[in-house]
Amino acid sequence: MYGREKTQQLEQKVLAPYACLSKNSKGRIYPEAPSDSRTDFQRDRDRILHSTAFRRLEYKTQVFVNHEGDHYRTRLTHSLEVAQIGRSVARAMSLNEDLIEALILVHDQGHTPFGHAGERVMSELMSSYGGFEHNLQSLRVVERLEHPYPTFPGLNLTFEVREGIVKHSAHWKRENIPQELAPDEFPGLEAQLIDYVDEIAYNNHDLDDGLSSNMVTMEELEELELWSRAKELAQKRFPQQEVSLLKRPIISAMITLLVNDLIHQTSKNIQAHEIQSMEDLRTLGEGVAGYSEEVQIMNRKLKSFLREHMYTHPRVIRMEEKAKRILKGLFQAYHERPSQMPKDFLQRNKSESIERSICDYIAGMTDRFAIDEYQKLFDPNTKV
Repeated sequence: MYGREKTQQLEQKVLAPYACLSKNSKGRIYPEAPSDSRTDFQRDRDRILHSTAFRRLEYKTQVFVNHEGDHYRTRLTHSLEVAQIGRSVARAMSLNEDLIEALILVHDQGHTPFGHAGERVMSELMSSYGGFEHNLQSLRVVERLEHPYPTFPGLNLTFEVREGIVKHSAHWKRENIPQELAPDEFPGLEAQLIDYVDEIAYNNHDLDDGLSSNMVTMEELEELELWSRAKELAQKRFPQQEVSLLKRPIISAMITLLVNDLIHQTSKNIQAHEIQSMEDLRTLGEGVAGYSEEVQIMNRKLKSFLREHMYTHPRVIRMEEKAKRILKGLFQAYHERPSQMPKDFLQRNKSESIERSICDYIAGMTDRFAIDEYQKLFDPNTKV
């Protein structure tokens, strides 16, 4: 039988000496018997995949709200695209694919409705009540707010996944990390890579969506060296095609350029720091994942281009302003009369402050649920 023990033996044989082996996991908060067929990280991935919070990502904004079109990315499709890139990078670097996939599938579960605009509003609303940060909220989701099992709260994920949730950002701060998740140690390389593969996915699919929505044109993109290099590669691959028909191949080439550089530069960093074990990664005091200086510059210019031409586009700004009004209105209404929230939710969160309970409830909403709820609370012609 090709089960857990066989997979663990295979990991030991083929993964890099600094990869995170499932057999070496620090375990779960609530002890459970191991699965016969799956490693602990595979089990974590499956629990995340089957969670309610994961399904809600289908109707949470990436850039475009769900009702703006069926073909634009959502948090769910974004997570799947990141997972594809993450697994490819992990495979190329002999890292643990199951762990990186679990981390990617869970990394956006703490996001509010309405994308980054929603997070900014929630941070403002919670500034006097303990604050709001989406990575910490993701940890709350898997530790407290999901409740599929009768004998313990949350999903009871492994230490490594829970640690990666709060440490995968390149800008994680020790003071924000719970003591039980080793705030003085850096995470494994699988977690360090999440921010990079996440950014590769969203920069390029936001660009794809921007072109599809006519917010961005191919002519405007000519100013970007990354686009120009990718276009040259696409034209070599499809020499008889007009540039106007090469949108997808060019974006694919951009992803390949970024992924290859990430793998190459991270491998160089590992060699430079003489990393030989997981312990070396944890005690180094800095991350080793990253781009070359040349690609860093090109990537920064791509991000600046998207900010200037897409994220500040009137269509996006108008939706952001609507999001502010909706989330502020919901928060105020629930704060004035908490009984407007579901009784079972309040009962589960009775140990929390009312502000934190409101935050948990709103952060878990999809875009369309938040819009519907706002109409029920404020539009007298909408049935409650």
